[in-house]
Amino acid sequence: MFVNTSVDPKALPITKRRSRGTLIIIFLMSLAPLLAALLVYFNPSLRPEGSVSYGTLIEPQRPIPSATALPATTLDGKPFDLTSLKGKWLLLAADDAACPESCARKLFILRNSHASQGKHVERLMRVWFITDDQPVPEKVLEAYKGTVMVRIKPEVLKQFLLPQVSMVDAPEALRKPMWIIDPLGNLILQYPPEADPEKFRNELRKLLANSRIG
Repeated sequence: MFVNTSVDPKALPITKRRSRGTLIIIFLMSLAPLLAALLVYFNPSLRPEGSVSYGTLIEPQRPIPSATALPATTLDGKPFDLTSLKGKWLLLAADDAACPESCARKLFILRNSHASQGKHVERLMRVWFITDDQPVPEKVLEAYKGTVMVRIKPEVLKQFLLPQVSMVDAPEALRKPMWIIDPLGNLILQYPPEADPEKFRNELRKLLANSRIG
């Protein structure tokens, strides 16, 4: 004998139907933040002003190469391994030793952004990649004390910082941006030529405030 065990929703007590309706509403409400996040993620124009990175995120992130793949030397000719700075946030720039005005501007932005980070100052280091063998002017050495200055060939450096750029264009292309490496040793952000100092400084502040590494 067949017994129909299905229940007509209309036959349920009112309180039971209300409970089911409440559960459905709660379930839909719990999904709302996820759906909103997905909508904003796939539509960057919907993001609030200031929530989008000023710098360009590097995807996939690139780890610092070994000293063999990224050979560099200090100003006095000693080998330098960039991986030795892992554990710090690294602010990077590259240019000729003569350091024209455009170079000095980048070093100035990095120095001042670093100095303005208050209690987070010790979490940061500045690195200037010098892409030729010429002497660095004394006034530049004096103005940017505290910056790690290392020499490296542009064709080698470009493999790490700008792999998409041709060998011919590497020396000029390297002079334009600034970069950030995270404490895990990953190249994560690249900043445009003539970067806005205030936007760079503010983004750096947010990175340090929201990060628990380094």
